[in-house]
Amino acid sequence: MKKLLLLLIVVSATTYANAQKFSVGVKVGANMNKIDGQSFKDGYDLGYHAGVFAELGLSKKLAIQPEVLFNQLNTKRAAGFNDIYNQNNLNPRDIDLKYLSIPVLLKYDIAPFLSLNAGPQFSILIDDNQNLFNNGRDAFKKGDLAAVAGATLNISKFRIYGRYAVGLNNINDIDNRDQWKSQQFQLGLGLAL
Repeated sequence: MKKLLLLLIVVSATTYANAQKFSVGVKVGANMNKIDGQSFKDGYDLGYHAGVFAELGLSKKLAIQPEVLFNQLNTKRAAGFNDIYNQNNLNPRDIDLKYLSIPVLLKYDIAPFLSLNAGPQFSILIDDNQNLFNNGRDAFKKGDLAAVAGATLNISKFRIYGRYAVGLNNINDIDNRDQWKSQQFQLGLGLAL
């Protein structure tokens, strides 16, 4: 984690020093998310995200776009959860997870108004109410690594974007009986300041 943070700082500083274009902005949007695994219902639930971004130009068409987002992920337990983990009378059925997400995306402009984005996203669980058991044992790991890909419409200083993020690691912190991986579609609006 410390090495990744140091690498991001060095890359950002180097990029900023050589940047052809630099801008910062804010963004807000909706999430359609789910957790894969037989412990959770199949289907997507609505959440939201909000945060800030920067665009550090490397060339006329290429930029690095780091972001810091507050991400809400909602889902519901499936009936099979009780069978797998022998937990009766579990509350709540609805799961509400809150993450601080840090995507570092490579932005490629395929036209002046359209760009493609792709890169890794590391999310840190900041929710204090993420246990599913009466004894208070944590059910979810504190971090989630995802791959992100999407597109952005650039209209003057406005950004309209859509992206897909798929979790790469198991976020089940109970055991390995059921693999839990996040999936998320994001739609949102941004404003470069």
